Amino acid sequence: MSMISMFKKELDRESVITRKMLERIPDDKYDWKPHPKSMTIRQLSSHIAELPTWIPMTMTTDELDFATTPYEAKQINDTKSLMELFETSLQEGYTELKEENEGKLDQPWTLRNGDQVYDVSPKAEVIRMTLNQVTHHRAQLGVYLRLLDIPIPGSYGPSADDMSF
Repeated sequence: MSMISMFKKELDRESVITRKMLERIPDDKYDWKPHPKSMTIRQLSSHIAELPTWIPMTMTTDELDFATTPYEAKQINDTKSLMELFETSLQEGYTELKEENEGKLDQPWTLRNGDQVYDVSPKAEVIRMTLNQVTHHRAQLGVYLRLLDIPIPGSYGPSADDMSF
């Protein structure tokens, strides 16, 4: 199996789980956060929803420099808008996962802020990190939801709230 095929399969599988988690956020909780140093649900969930866009960015560029391309989060205020953002990002994420791009996966990609280089990795590793970030931040969101007493969907099997597997 090619790495592109593996990434597509993983994105397929993870998008189902991500969708179940994001759709549970109540519209009145977007400003909530568990700790002063934590992100709000709005910041965390919109970051999760945008992460698939890192796949085509990685495949079509050689770097992201925050000094020249500052991050501007999309402003979402309700779960309907969040789900639309996720679905749009997901479709964008698939655009460069095509077999003819397999040869690009070994090319280096750089994350920097001006002269400060955070990371230089092959594009395949950046895509892997992106998919890992979805899982990582989705788990954070699960803690947020648990603290708000919102039932957690199963991810890789049943959860204490969802035994439907």
